[in-house]
Amino acid sequence: MVTFLASILLLIGGYFVYGKIVEKAFGVDETRPTPATSMADGVDYVPMGWKKIFLIQFLNIAGLGPIYGAISGALWGPAAFLWIVFGAIFAGAVHDFFSGMLSVRHNGASISEIVGIYLGDTAKQIMRVFSIILLILVGTVFMLGPAKLLASLTPDILTTNVWLAIIFVYYFLATILPIDKLIGRFYPIFGAALIFMAVGISVGLIFKGYTLPELTLANLHPKGLPIWPLLFITIACGAISGFHATQSPMMARCLQNEKQGRKVFYGAMIAEGIIALIWAAGAIAFFHGTDGLAAALAKGGPGAVVHTISTSVLGVFGGVLAMLGVIACPITSGDTAFRSARLTIADSFNLKQGKPLARLQLAVPLFIVAFLLTRINFDIVWRYFAWSNQTLAMIVLWTAAVYLKSIAKNHWIATVPATFMTAVTVTYIFQAPEGFGLPTTVSYPIGLIAAAVALGCFLLIKGKTRRNEKLKPALTK
Repeated sequence: MVTFLASILLLIGGYFVYGKIVEKAFGVDETRPTPATSMADGVDYVPMGWKKIFLIQFLNIAGLGPIYGAISGALWGPAAFLWIVFGAIFAGAVHDFFSGMLSVRHNGASISEIVGIYLGDTAKQIMRVFSIILLILVGTVFMLGPAKLLASLTPDILTTNVWLAIIFVYYFLATILPIDKLIGRFYPIFGAALIFMAVGISVGLIFKGYTLPELTLANLHPKGLPIWPLLFITIACGAISGFHATQSPMMARCLQNEKQGRKVFYGAMIAEGIIALIWAAGAIAFFHGTDGLAAALAKGGPGAVVHTISTSVLGVFGGVLAMLGVIACPITSGDTAFRSARLTIADSFNLKQGKPLARLQLAVPLFIVAFLLTRINFDIVWRYFAWSNQTLAMIVLWTAAVYLKSIAKNHWIATVPATFMTAVTVTYIFQAPEGFGLPTTVSYPIGLIAAAVALGCFLLIKGKTRRNEKLKPALTK
Protein backbone atom coordinates (compact mmCIF):
# COMPACT_ATOMS: atom_id res chain seq x y z
CA MET A 1 0.00 0.00 0.00
CA VAL A 2 2.78 2.46 0.93
CA THR A 3 4.64 1.87 -2.34
CA PHE A 4 1.48 2.28 -4.40
CA LEU A 5 0.38 5.52 -2.73
CA ALA A 6 3.93 6.93 -2.81
CA SER A 7 4.14 6.16 -6.54
CA ILE A 8 0.88 7.99 -7.22
CA LEU A 9 2.11 11.02 -5.26
CA LEU A 10 5.44 11.00 -7.11
CA LEU A 11 3.68 11.03 -10.47
CA ILE A 12 1.46 13.93 -9.44
CA GLY A 13 4.41 15.77 -7.90
CA GLY A 14 6.40 15.19 -11.10
CA TYR A 15 3.76 17.07 -13.07
CA PHE A 16 3.86 20.11 -10.82
CA VAL A 17 7.63 20.22 -10.27
CA TYR A 18 9.49 18.64 -13.18
CA GLY A 19 6.76 19.62 -15.63
CA LYS A 20 7.44 23.27 -14.87
CA ILE A 21 11.18 22.74 -15.39
CA VAL A 22 10.51 21.22 -18.82
CA GLU A 23 8.07 23.99 -19.69
CA LYS A 24 10.63 26.67 -18.75
CA ALA A 25 13.37 24.99 -20.77
CA PHE A 26 11.17 24.89 -23.85
CA GLY A 27 10.40 28.58 -23.57
CA VAL A 28 6.61 28.82 -23.58
CA ASP A 29 5.31 32.13 -24.94
CA GLU A 30 1.71 32.97 -23.99
CA THR A 31 1.57 35.89 -26.45
CA ARG A 32 2.52 33.83 -29.48
CA PRO A 33 -0.35 32.86 -31.85
CA THR A 34 -0.89 29.11 -32.14
CA PRO A 35 -1.77 27.24 -35.35
CA ALA A 36 -5.33 26.75 -34.04
CA THR A 37 -5.90 30.49 -34.24
CA SER A 38 -3.61 31.52 -37.09
CA MET A 39 -4.45 28.61 -39.44
CA ALA A 40 -8.02 27.68 -38.44
CA ASP A 41 -9.71 25.67 -41.21
CA GLY A 42 -12.66 24.07 -39.43
CA VAL A 43 -11.34 20.55 -40.13
CA ASP A 44 -7.98 19.81 -38.49
CA TYR A 45 -7.08 23.27 -37.16
CA VAL A 46 -9.95 23.83 -34.74
CA PRO A 47 -9.55 25.84 -31.49
CA MET A 48 -10.74 23.88 -28.43
CA GLY A 49 -10.65 24.33 -24.67
CA TRP A 50 -7.69 22.75 -22.92
CA LYS A 51 -9.84 20.38 -20.85
CA LYS A 52 -11.36 18.84 -23.94
CA ILE A 53 -7.97 18.67 -25.64
CA PHE A 54 -6.51 16.98 -22.55
CA LEU A 55 -9.18 14.26 -22.64
CA ILE A 56 -8.68 13.71 -26.37
CA GLN A 57 -4.89 13.56 -26.01
CA PHE A 58 -5.21 11.24 -23.00
CA LEU A 59 -7.45 8.82 -24.88
CA ASN A 60 -5.41 9.11 -28.09
CA ILE A 61 -2.24 7.95 -26.37
CA ALA A 62 -3.78 5.45 -23.95
CA GLY A 63 -4.71 2.54 -26.20
CA LEU A 64 -4.22 -0.83 -24.56
CA GLY A 65 -0.60 -0.05 -23.71
CA PRO A 66 -0.97 1.28 -20.14
CA ILE A 67 -3.29 -1.64 -19.33
CA TYR A 68 -2.05 -4.69 -21.25
CA GLY A 69 1.57 -3.52 -21.18
CA ALA A 70 1.44 -2.79 -17.45
CA ILE A 71 -0.14 -6.17 -16.69
CA SER A 72 2.55 -7.97 -18.70
CA GLY A 73 5.27 -5.81 -17.15
CA ALA A 74 3.97 -6.63 -13.65
CA LEU A 75 5.39 -10.14 -14.12
CA TRP A 76 8.74 -8.67 -13.09
CA GLY A 77 7.19 -7.57 -9.78
CA PRO A 78 7.09 -4.17 -8.06
CA ALA A 79 10.34 -3.21 -9.78
CA ALA A 80 8.01 -2.30 -12.66
CA PHE A 81 6.66 0.55 -10.54
CA LEU A 82 10.01 2.34 -10.76
CA TRP A 83 9.99 2.35 -14.54
CA ILE A 84 6.38 3.53 -14.69
CA VAL A 85 6.97 6.38 -12.24
CA PHE A 86 10.39 7.64 -13.27
CA GLY A 87 9.94 6.71 -16.93
CA ALA A 88 6.73 8.74 -17.14
CA ILE A 89 8.14 11.79 -15.33
CA PHE A 90 11.61 12.03 -16.89
CA ALA A 91 11.15 10.36 -20.29
CA GLY A 92 7.55 9.82 -21.43
CA ALA A 93 6.10 13.17 -20.39
CA VAL A 94 9.17 15.02 -21.70
CA HIS A 95 8.80 13.15 -25.00
CA ASP A 96 5.10 13.95 -25.28
CA PHE A 97 5.54 17.61 -24.30
CA PHE A 98 8.20 18.29 -26.91
CA SER A 99 6.48 16.32 -29.68
CA GLY A 100 3.38 18.44 -29.07
CA MET A 101 4.97 21.82 -28.47
CA LEU A 102 7.45 21.59 -31.33
CA SER A 103 4.47 20.88 -33.55
CA VAL A 104 2.79 24.01 -32.17
CA ARG A 105 5.92 25.98 -33.05
CA HIS A 106 5.95 24.56 -36.58
CA ASN A 107 2.37 25.18 -37.68
CA GLY A 108 1.03 21.83 -36.43
CA ALA A 109 3.54 19.79 -38.44
CA SER A 110 3.55 15.99 -38.15
CA ILE A 111 6.36 14.36 -36.19
CA SER A 112 8.22 13.20 -39.31
CA GLU A 113 8.44 16.80 -40.53
CA ILE A 114 9.64 18.00 -37.12
CA VAL A 115 12.34 15.33 -37.02
CA GLY A 116 13.47 16.43 -40.48
CA ILE A 117 13.82 20.06 -39.37
CA TYR A 118 16.17 19.17 -36.51
CA LEU A 119 17.84 15.92 -37.62
CA GLY A 120 17.99 16.40 -41.37
CA ASP A 121 16.20 15.35 -44.57
CA THR A 122 17.35 11.72 -44.44
CA ALA A 123 15.84 11.32 -40.99
CA LYS A 124 12.67 13.00 -42.24
CA GLN A 125 12.22 10.56 -45.13
CA ILE A 126 12.80 7.58 -42.85
CA MET A 127 10.37 8.91 -40.28
CA ARG A 128 7.70 9.55 -42.92
CA VAL A 129 7.66 5.93 -44.01
CA PHE A 130 8.17 4.61 -40.48
CA SER A 131 5.34 6.71 -39.04
CA ILE A 132 2.78 5.82 -41.70
CA ILE A 133 3.48 2.07 -41.42
CA LEU A 134 3.35 2.29 -37.63
CA LEU A 135 0.06 4.19 -37.65
CA ILE A 136 -1.63 1.78 -40.06
CA LEU A 137 -0.53 -1.17 -37.92
CA VAL A 138 -1.75 0.51 -34.74
CA GLY A 139 -5.10 1.38 -36.29
CA THR A 140 -5.59 -2.12 -37.68
CA VAL A 141 -4.80 -3.97 -34.50
CA PHE A 142 -6.87 -1.50 -32.50
CA MET A 143 -9.79 -2.60 -34.64
CA LEU A 144 -9.25 -6.28 -33.86
CA GLY A 145 -8.71 -5.93 -30.11
CA PRO A 146 -11.92 -3.99 -29.32
CA ALA A 147 -13.93 -6.15 -31.74
CA LYS A 148 -12.97 -9.31 -29.84
CA LEU A 149 -13.70 -7.74 -26.45
CA LEU A 150 -17.09 -6.45 -27.61
CA ALA A 151 -17.98 -9.84 -29.06
CA SER A 152 -17.30 -11.44 -25.67
CA LEU A 153 -19.76 -9.05 -23.98
CA THR A 154 -22.62 -9.19 -26.50
CA PRO A 155 -25.02 -11.85 -27.92
CA ASP A 156 -23.55 -14.47 -30.25
CA ILE A 157 -25.12 -12.84 -33.29
CA LEU A 158 -22.76 -9.90 -32.81
CA THR A 159 -19.61 -11.72 -33.83
CA THR A 160 -16.10 -10.35 -33.97
CA ASN A 161 -16.50 -9.70 -37.71
CA VAL A 162 -19.72 -7.74 -37.14
CA TRP A 163 -18.07 -5.52 -34.54
CA LEU A 164 -15.04 -5.23 -36.81
CA ALA A 165 -17.26 -3.82 -39.57
CA ILE A 166 -18.91 -1.35 -37.15
CA ILE A 167 -15.58 -0.14 -35.82
CA PHE A 168 -14.22 0.06 -39.38
CA VAL A 169 -17.03 2.44 -40.38
CA TYR A 170 -16.53 4.56 -37.26
CA TYR A 171 -12.77 4.80 -37.88
CA PHE A 172 -13.38 5.92 -41.45
CA LEU A 173 -15.76 8.68 -40.34
CA ALA A 174 -13.39 9.81 -37.57
CA THR A 175 -10.58 10.03 -40.14
CA ILE A 176 -12.34 12.27 -42.65
CA LEU A 177 -14.81 14.37 -40.61
CA PRO A 178 -13.77 17.63 -38.90
CA ILE A 179 -12.08 16.82 -35.60
CA ASP A 180 -14.78 18.48 -33.49
CA LYS A 181 -17.68 16.48 -35.01
CA LEU A 182 -16.97 12.98 -33.66
CA ILE A 183 -13.69 12.97 -31.74
CA GLY A 184 -14.35 16.26 -29.97
CA ARG A 185 -17.87 15.24 -28.92
CA PHE A 186 -17.54 11.61 -27.81
CA TYR A 187 -14.09 11.47 -26.22
CA PRO A 188 -15.21 13.09 -22.94
CA ILE A 189 -17.70 10.21 -22.51
CA PHE A 190 -15.00 7.62 -23.17
CA GLY A 191 -12.72 9.49 -20.81
CA ALA A 192 -15.28 9.26 -18.01
CA ALA A 193 -15.49 5.48 -18.49
CA LEU A 194 -11.70 5.16 -18.38
CA ILE A 195 -11.41 7.29 -15.25
CA PHE A 196 -14.19 5.30 -13.56
CA MET A 197 -12.39 2.09 -14.40
CA ALA A 198 -9.08 3.20 -12.91
CA VAL A 199 -10.52 4.73 -9.74
CA GLY A 200 -12.96 1.87 -9.25
CA ILE A 201 -10.33 -0.85 -9.60
CA SER A 202 -7.86 0.81 -7.23
CA VAL A 203 -10.46 1.64 -4.55
CA GLY A 204 -12.09 -1.78 -4.88
CA LEU A 205 -8.82 -3.63 -4.41
CA ILE A 206 -8.01 -1.63 -1.29
CA PHE A 207 -11.42 -1.96 0.39
CA LYS A 208 -11.79 -5.64 -0.48
CA GLY A 209 -8.63 -6.41 1.43
CA TYR A 210 -6.19 -7.20 -1.38
CA THR A 211 -2.57 -6.66 -0.40
CA LEU A 212 -0.91 -4.22 -2.78
CA PRO A 213 2.75 -5.16 -3.28
CA GLU A 214 5.58 -3.21 -1.66
CA LEU A 215 8.72 -2.23 -3.51
CA THR A 216 11.47 -4.77 -4.08
CA LEU A 217 14.21 -4.64 -6.69
CA ALA A 218 14.26 -8.43 -6.98
CA ASN A 219 13.41 -9.94 -10.36
CA LEU A 220 10.17 -11.85 -9.68
CA HIS A 221 9.48 -12.95 -13.24
CA PRO A 222 8.31 -16.60 -13.12
CA LYS A 223 10.47 -17.47 -16.14
CA GLY A 224 13.44 -15.47 -14.91
CA LEU A 225 13.49 -13.21 -17.96
CA PRO A 226 15.96 -10.34 -17.49
CA ILE A 227 14.63 -6.96 -16.42
CA TRP A 228 17.03 -5.16 -18.75
CA PRO A 229 15.92 -4.34 -21.38
CA LEU A 230 12.71 -6.42 -21.60
CA LEU A 231 10.79 -4.53 -18.90
CA PHE A 232 11.47 -1.20 -20.61
CA ILE A 233 10.11 -2.50 -23.91
CA THR A 234 7.11 -4.33 -22.41
CA ILE A 235 5.80 -1.36 -20.42
CA ALA A 236 5.76 1.15 -23.24
CA CYS A 237 2.72 3.43 -23.15
CA GLY A 238 2.69 3.51 -19.35
CA ALA A 239 6.17 5.04 -19.27
CA ILE A 240 7.16 6.22 -22.76
CA SER A 241 5.86 5.46 -26.24
CA GLY A 242 6.83 6.74 -29.67
CA PHE A 243 3.23 6.30 -30.81
CA HIS A 244 2.37 9.34 -28.68
CA ALA A 245 4.54 11.52 -30.91
CA THR A 246 2.28 10.70 -33.85
CA GLN A 247 -0.77 11.81 -31.87
CA SER A 248 0.46 15.02 -30.24
CA PRO A 249 0.51 17.10 -33.48
CA MET A 250 -3.26 16.61 -33.85
CA MET A 251 -3.87 18.38 -30.57
CA ALA A 252 -1.13 20.90 -31.37
CA ARG A 253 -3.47 22.09 -34.13
CA CYS A 254 -6.23 22.74 -31.57
CA LEU A 255 -4.28 24.35 -28.70
CA GLN A 256 -5.26 27.99 -28.16
CA ASN A 257 -2.33 29.04 -25.97
CA GLU A 258 1.19 27.67 -25.50
CA LYS A 259 0.72 27.86 -21.73
CA GLN A 260 -1.77 25.00 -22.00
CA GLY A 261 0.90 22.67 -23.38
CA ARG A 262 2.06 21.34 -20.00
CA LYS A 263 -1.50 20.49 -18.97
CA VAL A 264 -2.31 18.76 -22.24
CA PHE A 265 0.90 16.96 -23.26
CA TYR A 266 2.90 16.50 -20.06
CA GLY A 267 -0.26 16.03 -18.00
CA ALA A 268 -1.82 13.37 -20.24
CA MET A 269 1.32 11.24 -20.00
CA ILE A 270 1.31 11.50 -16.21
CA ALA A 271 -2.35 10.45 -16.20
CA GLU A 272 -1.46 7.47 -18.35
CA GLY A 273 1.32 6.57 -15.94
CA ILE A 274 -1.22 6.51 -13.11
CA ILE A 275 -3.46 4.16 -15.14
CA ALA A 276 -0.51 1.86 -15.79
CA LEU A 277 0.48 1.89 -12.12
CA ILE A 278 -3.04 0.94 -11.02
CA TRP A 279 -3.18 -2.04 -13.37
CA ALA A 280 0.35 -3.23 -12.59
CA ALA A 281 -0.28 -3.13 -8.85
CA GLY A 282 -3.80 -4.49 -9.21
CA ALA A 283 -2.73 -7.46 -11.31
CA ILE A 284 -0.09 -8.55 -8.79
CA ALA A 285 -2.44 -8.02 -5.84
CA PHE A 286 -5.48 -9.75 -7.35
CA PHE A 287 -3.60 -12.89 -8.38
CA HIS A 288 -1.50 -12.89 -5.18
CA GLY A 289 1.88 -12.53 -6.83
CA THR A 290 3.62 -12.89 -10.15
CA ASP A 291 3.21 -16.68 -10.31
CA GLY A 292 -0.57 -16.39 -10.11
CA LEU A 293 -0.55 -13.56 -12.64
CA ALA A 294 1.59 -15.62 -15.03
CA ALA A 295 -0.88 -18.52 -14.79
CA ALA A 296 -3.81 -16.19 -15.53
CA LEU A 297 -2.02 -14.67 -18.53
CA ALA A 298 -1.13 -18.11 -19.88
CA LYS A 299 -4.76 -19.16 -19.62
CA GLY A 300 -6.52 -16.23 -21.24
CA GLY A 301 -4.13 -13.39 -21.97
CA PRO A 302 -4.34 -9.76 -20.76
CA GLY A 303 -7.95 -9.39 -21.92
CA ALA A 304 -9.11 -12.22 -19.69
CA VAL A 305 -7.12 -10.78 -16.76
CA VAL A 306 -8.82 -7.39 -17.21
CA HIS A 307 -12.26 -9.01 -17.40
CA THR A 308 -11.66 -11.17 -14.31
CA ILE A 309 -10.36 -8.31 -12.18
CA SER A 310 -13.09 -5.89 -13.32
CA THR A 311 -16.06 -8.18 -12.65
CA SER A 312 -14.62 -9.54 -9.40
CA VAL A 313 -13.78 -6.14 -7.92
CA LEU A 314 -16.64 -4.03 -9.27
CA GLY A 315 -19.41 -6.57 -9.80
CA VAL A 316 -21.24 -7.29 -13.05
CA PHE A 317 -22.44 -3.73 -13.77
CA GLY A 318 -19.21 -2.08 -12.71
CA GLY A 319 -17.24 -4.72 -14.53
CA VAL A 320 -19.07 -4.01 -17.78
CA LEU A 321 -18.40 -0.27 -17.39
CA ALA A 322 -14.75 -1.00 -16.67
CA MET A 323 -14.51 -3.24 -19.71
CA LEU A 324 -16.08 -0.49 -21.82
CA GLY A 325 -13.33 1.79 -20.57
CA VAL A 326 -10.77 -0.76 -21.73
CA ILE A 327 -12.54 -0.99 -25.09
CA ALA A 328 -12.64 2.81 -25.39
CA CYS A 329 -8.86 2.99 -25.01
CA PRO A 330 -7.90 1.17 -28.21
CA ILE A 331 -10.84 2.59 -30.19
CA THR A 332 -9.85 6.14 -29.31
CA SER A 333 -6.27 5.42 -30.33
CA GLY A 334 -7.16 3.49 -33.47
CA ASP A 335 -9.35 6.18 -34.98
CA THR A 336 -6.78 8.90 -34.43
CA ALA A 337 -4.01 6.62 -35.72
CA PHE A 338 -5.67 6.62 -39.13
CA ARG A 339 -6.32 10.35 -38.88
CA SER A 340 -2.64 10.91 -38.05
CA ALA A 341 -1.64 8.74 -41.02
CA ARG A 342 -3.77 10.91 -43.30
CA LEU A 343 -2.23 14.09 -41.92
CA THR A 344 1.32 12.70 -42.15
CA ILE A 345 0.82 11.84 -45.83
CA ALA A 346 -0.76 15.24 -46.47
CA ASP A 347 2.17 17.01 -44.79
CA SER A 348 4.69 14.93 -46.74
CA PHE A 349 3.23 15.95 -50.11
CA ASN A 350 1.92 19.36 -49.04
CA LEU A 351 -1.68 18.36 -49.80
CA LYS A 352 -4.44 20.64 -48.53
CA GLN A 353 -7.14 18.82 -46.55
CA GLY A 354 -9.89 21.42 -46.37
CA LYS A 355 -12.19 19.74 -48.92
CA PRO A 356 -13.90 16.36 -48.26
CA LEU A 357 -12.70 14.90 -51.58
CA ALA A 358 -9.08 15.62 -50.69
CA ARG A 359 -9.48 13.75 -47.41
CA LEU A 360 -11.24 10.82 -49.10
CA GLN A 361 -8.43 10.45 -51.63
CA LEU A 362 -6.01 9.71 -48.80
CA ALA A 363 -8.36 7.88 -46.41
CA VAL A 364 -9.73 5.29 -48.86
CA PRO A 365 -6.32 3.74 -49.75
CA LEU A 366 -5.38 3.69 -46.06
CA PHE A 367 -8.47 1.69 -45.15
CA ILE A 368 -8.08 -0.70 -48.06
CA VAL A 369 -4.62 -1.55 -46.74
CA ALA A 370 -5.98 -1.81 -43.19
CA PHE A 371 -8.75 -4.19 -44.27
CA LEU A 372 -6.25 -6.47 -45.99
CA LEU A 373 -4.06 -6.44 -42.88
CA THR A 374 -6.95 -7.62 -40.68
CA ARG A 375 -6.71 -10.94 -42.55
CA ILE A 376 -3.10 -11.49 -41.40
CA ASN A 377 -1.75 -12.92 -38.15
CA PHE A 378 -0.01 -10.07 -36.32
CA ASP A 379 1.88 -12.08 -33.68
CA ILE A 380 5.28 -11.77 -35.35
CA VAL A 381 4.74 -8.24 -36.65
CA TRP A 382 3.87 -6.93 -33.21
CA ARG A 383 7.00 -8.30 -31.63
CA TYR A 384 8.83 -5.87 -33.87
CA PHE A 385 6.28 -3.16 -33.17
CA ALA A 386 7.17 -3.11 -29.46
CA TRP A 387 10.78 -2.37 -30.39
CA SER A 388 9.84 0.03 -33.20
CA ASN A 389 7.61 1.99 -30.86
CA GLN A 390 10.42 2.66 -28.40
CA THR A 391 12.89 3.37 -31.20
CA LEU A 392 10.57 6.11 -32.46
CA ALA A 393 10.46 7.55 -28.94
CA MET A 394 14.25 7.58 -28.83
CA ILE A 395 14.45 9.51 -32.12
CA VAL A 396 11.94 12.10 -30.90
CA LEU A 397 13.92 12.62 -27.68
CA TRP A 398 17.09 13.26 -29.68
CA THR A 399 15.09 15.75 -31.76
CA ALA A 400 14.07 17.55 -28.57
CA ALA A 401 17.69 17.57 -27.40
CA VAL A 402 18.81 19.23 -30.65
CA TYR A 403 16.08 21.85 -30.30
CA LEU A 404 17.11 22.68 -26.74
CA LYS A 405 20.74 22.96 -27.71
CA SER A 406 19.83 25.21 -30.64
CA ILE A 407 18.29 27.71 -28.21
CA ALA A 408 21.09 27.29 -25.65
CA LYS A 409 18.80 25.78 -22.99
CA ASN A 410 19.30 22.79 -20.68
CA HIS A 411 19.33 20.01 -23.27
CA TRP A 412 20.08 17.33 -20.66
CA ILE A 413 16.39 16.98 -19.79
CA ALA A 414 16.03 15.38 -23.26
CA THR A 415 19.58 14.13 -23.80
CA VAL A 416 19.63 11.83 -20.74
CA PRO A 417 16.38 9.96 -21.56
CA ALA A 418 17.39 9.87 -25.25
CA THR A 419 20.68 8.21 -24.33
CA PHE A 420 18.89 5.79 -22.00
CA MET A 421 16.35 4.79 -24.65
CA THR A 422 19.16 4.33 -27.18
CA ALA A 423 20.70 1.76 -24.84
CA VAL A 424 17.30 0.08 -24.33
CA THR A 425 16.36 -0.23 -28.00
CA VAL A 426 19.78 -1.30 -29.27
CA THR A 427 20.22 -3.86 -26.48
CA TYR A 428 16.76 -5.28 -27.12
CA ILE A 429 17.13 -5.80 -30.87
CA PHE A 430 20.46 -7.53 -30.39
CA GLN A 431 19.15 -9.70 -27.55
CA ALA A 432 15.56 -10.55 -28.55
CA PRO A 433 14.70 -13.78 -30.43
CA GLU A 434 13.06 -11.71 -33.17
CA GLY A 435 16.29 -9.70 -33.42
CA PHE A 436 19.82 -11.08 -33.44
CA GLY A 437 19.27 -13.44 -30.49
CA LEU A 438 22.65 -12.73 -28.91
CA PRO A 439 23.43 -13.55 -25.26
CA THR A 440 23.34 -10.79 -22.64
CA THR A 441 27.12 -10.88 -22.37
CA VAL A 442 27.21 -9.52 -25.92
CA SER A 443 23.98 -7.53 -26.23
CA TYR A 444 24.51 -5.53 -23.03
CA PRO A 445 27.91 -4.10 -24.05
CA ILE A 446 26.66 -3.37 -27.57
CA GLY A 447 23.71 -1.40 -26.21
CA LEU A 448 25.86 0.61 -23.82
CA ILE A 449 28.45 1.36 -26.49
CA ALA A 450 25.74 2.45 -28.93
CA ALA A 451 24.30 4.83 -26.33
CA ALA A 452 27.75 6.26 -25.58
CA VAL A 453 28.48 6.75 -29.29
CA ALA A 454 25.11 8.47 -29.85
CA LEU A 455 25.75 10.80 -26.92
CA GLY A 456 29.27 11.55 -28.11
CA CYS A 457 28.10 12.34 -31.63
CA PHE A 458 25.39 14.62 -30.29
CA LEU A 459 27.81 16.55 -28.09
CA LEU A 460 30.40 16.87 -30.87
CA ILE A 461 28.25 17.50 -33.92
CA LYS A 462 25.78 19.75 -32.17
CA GLY A 463 28.40 21.47 -30.09
CA LYS A 464 27.48 24.94 -31.29
CA THR A 465 24.14 26.71 -31.36
CA ARG A 466 22.80 26.65 -34.89
CA ARG A 467 20.08 29.04 -36.06
CA ASN A 468 19.34 28.12 -39.66
CA GLU A 469 16.32 29.07 -41.75
CA LYS A 470 14.35 25.94 -40.82
CA LEU A 471 14.61 26.73 -37.12
CA LYS A 472 13.27 30.27 -37.37
CA PRO A 473 9.59 29.38 -36.74
CA ALA A 474 10.57 27.84 -33.42
CA LEU A 475 13.22 30.31 -32.34
CA THR A 476 11.60 33.62 -33.13
CA LYS A 477 8.30 35.29 -32.41
